[in-house]
Amino acid sequence: MANQAVFQKKVLEQLKETQLTVGQPKVLDYLKDHNGVSQKELALGCRIEAGSLTSILNRMEEKGMIERRIQNGNRRTFHIYLTPKGEELQKCVENAFLVLEEEVFKGISLEDREAFMRIFQDIYKNIMTME
Repeated sequence: MANQAVFQKKVLEQLKETQLTVGQPKVLDYLKDHNGVSQKELALGCRIEAGSLTSILNRMEEKGMIERRIQNGNRRTFHIYLTPKGEELQKCVENAFLVLEEEVFKGISLEDREAFMRIFQDIYKNIMTME
């Protein structure tokens, strides 16, 4: 968890000018590939507790990054969409991730990077199937 906190801090440092706060980069990045996802699915995909996500989304909506829409007349389920401002900020997030990726893999060969990612994905799969 400490490693994740350090990475999160570095991401926010890269994004200082955008004034994004904790959790928002992750949401923007997830919505890039899952625009229009339900709030419940977004919480699962981002691995953020539902209550925490609600607070994050409220701030993002206030700042014009996302909008919540009711679909199929179901007022209990909101779907989350990036606004043009959110799309612009998502590109900043993506760039920050690329810059950090280059920094953390500095001096490591492409072959070793690929091996690391393959092993890491296997570990992740194992963790996700644990009971």
